[in-house]
Amino acid sequence: MWARELAVSAPGKVILHGEHAVVLGKVALAVALDLRTFLRLRPGAEGRLSVSLPGVGVRRSWDTPGLRALRGRIAGKGRGEQPLPRRRGGLSALLEQLDALREFAGIAAGASAPESLATLAFLYMCLAISAKYGDVPSVDILVWSELPTGAGLGSSAAYAVCLAAALLMVCGAISCPLQEGESTARWTEEELALINSWAFRGERVIHGNPSGVDNAVGTWGGALRYQAGKITPLKRVPTLRILLTNTKVPRSTKVLVAGVKEKILKFPAIMNPVLDSIDAISQECQSVLEAMPADPSPEHYPVLEEFFDINQHHLNVLGVGHPSLDKLCQVTASHSLHSKLTGAGGGGCGITLLPPDTSPLAVEAAKQDLCACGFECWETKIGAPGVTLHSCSSLSAQVLHVLLSQ
Repeated sequence: MWARELAVSAPGKVILHGEHAVVLGKVALAVALDLRTFLRLRPGAEGRLSVSLPGVGVRRSWDTPGLRALRGRIAGKGRGEQPLPRRRGGLSALLEQLDALREFAGIAAGASAPESLATLAFLYMCLAISAKYGDVPSVDILVWSELPTGAGLGSSAAYAVCLAAALLMVCGAISCPLQEGESTARWTEEELALINSWAFRGERVIHGNPSGVDNAVGTWGGALRYQAGKITPLKRVPTLRILLTNTKVPRSTKVLVAGVKEKILKFPAIMNPVLDSIDAISQECQSVLEAMPADPSPEHYPVLEEFFDINQHHLNVLGVGHPSLDKLCQVTASHSLHSKLTGAGGGGCGITLLPPDTSPLAVEAAKQDLCACGFECWETKIGAPGVTLHSCSSLSAQVLHVLLSQ
């Protein structure tokens, strides 16, 4: 029996430096974005498990005996309680289990719409976690996000992290660290590692073979260094103000990655030094970020701005720029601000650094000009905290309204 009403949140992510070069073994820096996904957890009707995802139009409810029976039926289709191997060859047992879950939930084979994948990930995580730690009690879960979907900002990973934390907590696999009277709390390092491992498995349901970066950023927050499959959280990083701009120009990450590889094969003597320079920017930026908490000098910001400018030019050389991103950089430069694309490029999103001495008037003028281009713009922060447990009363009025009005 679960008796408390609480909320869990996890941040999105942006790539600060290292896009595309990371595919070829170079360093990338991923940072937590303070646009968050929120999960409301409260006691549900006895014998039922309910989930609402208003952002994608999902409202589903299942009886717990039926879920228990389903768990028994799919147990033979793969060892769902064991950590699944990360290589592609280890996906066959998972795929068999997902076929059974699709049939149970009435989801068509091959359905890839966000509502289908989100429902499938929810069912999979409920059954796999309950197989390992005992039944998920009768709870009512609602998830809402400030993050746009499909923009490369880690929205699916933030969803998986919130689900993992909530389900592990109600099953007793991790503690409920929020004491009466507290507004927020976080889990121990050991518990965060468990949350991250289960969030990765939820991400596999949605993305097939993810790198693990997005769920790690959602779990630990701050900034992470990623190179050749190794993820290392940076010890101390500052929280930096940014503008995040979505150009709303759709792009195919797969096509963009293939284009970069083709250009490298065609001009290796030209392109490999560009990749080495991007790698050096990532490493130099890491050094600056790690130095800033102990030495919060304003002199660090012009260096970070130069890194943005240089890397944006490199990414254009790699062929992943776009006229919309050029326009974004021109608009912000007219307000003495520095921007670069983040993620795959070819459209998508860009980030603009806002040093502490940036005037509110300049920020507002830049936002208005960007919106006049048809872009969507948020003033937010990077280096935000990872997965967090909240008392519902401590949430902002906007978030609380959404979570309690559904």
